[in-house]
Amino acid sequence: MAVQYIIDRRIKDLGGGFEVGRLLPFRTQPMVGPFIFFDHMGPVDLPENVSKDVDVRPHPHIGLSTVTYLFDGTTTHRDSLGVHQEIRPGEVNWMVAGSGITHSERFEYARTHGGDLIHGIQTWVALPIEDEETAPAFYHHEGADLPTWNDHDVRGRLIAGSIGSMKAAVKTFSPLFYMHWEMDAGATESLSNEYSERAIYVVSGLVSVDGEVIHPGQMAVLKQGETAVIQAHIASQVMALGGEPIGERFLYWNFVSSSKARLEQAKEDWRLQRMKLPVGDDQEFTPLP
Repeated sequence: MAVQYIIDRRIKDLGGGFEVGRLLPFRTQPMVGPFIFFDHMGPVDLPENVSKDVDVRPHPHIGLSTVTYLFDGTTTHRDSLGVHQEIRPGEVNWMVAGSGITHSERFEYARTHGGDLIHGIQTWVALPIEDEETAPAFYHHEGADLPTWNDHDVRGRLIAGSIGSMKAAVKTFSPLFYMHWEMDAGATESLSNEYSERAIYVVSGLVSVDGEVIHPGQMAVLKQGETAVIQAHIASQVMALGGEPIGERFLYWNFVSSSKARLEQAKEDWRLQRMKLPVGDDQEFTPLP
């Protein structure tokens, strides 16, 4: 069997009643490759008069890259570098926090256009030690930047990294891959053992990995060294991710670091308001928990 164990999503309220399903970090699996955080957002219908309480107000990050990928809906990103970017389905917002960045994520499209269905995945990718304090940056990718394929019963997109002969244009700092598959009923897809740590997450539908059934909201962490065969029992959406481990990381709130002392510094910097707020969204912020 290719499955090492299965993680069930846990419901977390991000504030204002906006809930996500959290998979990583998990007590027995803090990371998969460099992926240290994995949240499934929605699907949730936002009305045209949705309260700003559901928005993700300005908050900080260090030591990681954030990755936003949507199946449905639109969100508005603003950050302390001055970037103002909408993200839509099939696109990628890749924000390198490095030494420190702040950003907000708001549901402005729903308010402007009379409602919206929000559904997507947010992940954090921890940076290698030598890049933890790199200068912050933001990248938006779409179209040819993200290789796609269509095998009739499986349609896929490489969101980041490389696998096989494919490579996405997203700037990454360590070996990894991150893919989205849309699988028809009965379709199969193989995941090679190219990377030492791998997992799949079932967004919707029902699949099996070498015969072991994986339900929606479950992440299957795969054993090292074995090619896994994933079969869709019904039409399914699946995320596949992984990479090479980068060593132990400590996590507090929105901060990731190989050093506990660096986490304490980040906490103090935010508490004393020493981090610049997003350009165009500097009238409020999320306090330390």
